[in-house]
Amino acid sequence: MKKIRALIAEDEEILSLTLIKSLERLWPELDICAVAQNGIEAVDAALKHQPDIIFLDIQMPGKTGLEVAEELADEWPDEKTFPAIVFVTAYDEYAVQAFERQAFDYLLKPINDQRLSKTLTRLQRKIEDKSEDKQGFEHLIAQLSQFKQAVDSAPGQTPVERLSMIRAAVGNQIHLVPIEDVLYFEATDKYINVATADKSYLIRVSLRELLPQLDPSNFWQVHRSYIVNTRHLQTAHKDESGKISLQLKSCKQKIQVSRVYAHLFKQM
Repeated sequence: MKKIRALIAEDEEILSLTLIKSLERLWPELDICAVAQNGIEAVDAALKHQPDIIFLDIQMPGKTGLEVAEELADEWPDEKTFPAIVFVTAYDEYAVQAFERQAFDYLLKPINDQRLSKTLTRLQRKIEDKSEDKQGFEHLIAQLSQFKQAVDSAPGQTPVERLSMIRAAVGNQIHLVPIEDVLYFEATDKYINVATADKSYLIRVSLRELLPQLDPSNFWQVHRSYIVNTRHLQTAHKDESGKISLQLKSCKQKIQVSRVYAHLFKQM
């Protein structure tokens, strides 16, 4: 019989050790194949070990738990069963409501054995029922971005003023780029490439920080590395495998749409 393997992604060592001890007590046959201390390690470890279950902390350095899940949804081998994901979070009523609306498994910190035991029972049933593999994966990738939006738009979030200009430094000069001229934003290491029809600029900010400042009716995140201006969208092409690529006006580069954001083009 195949041994069930789990990955724990948690940046607080005491909490990860506590979870390991609880799992050893409640599910002794479970193999903890790796422990990651940040989001980058979590992606690498998950792709390397291909566990059946991932306990994924929402707030981690490097990448958040949601960003890890999004990247794994894109990078996971098609022939392999996608792992069951259990999000672990400190108490936040709006995050919990979002979890429950999207039917995600989640655990609240500090984790208690009674709640963990219920989660483990559901996981065991899910893993045994192979018919749920494809449906579960499709549900996950269809719901991740809606979940992120629900958490980001929760009451109490500070309203952010929409950008009308992008300030980009080029040498000793500051260029003001009208937001409507931007074709797309591309995350590149520590910078974002701001692409217009005539020129590209680099700004030092993350997509996570930039996105709330953009008008969501015009700017769509379509990949963990890309936000596109839909006013410049020319065509969206779906290939035989179902992957979608975008062609923007006045732009030679085609932009790939990740699985998580494919629902934006579901009418195709």
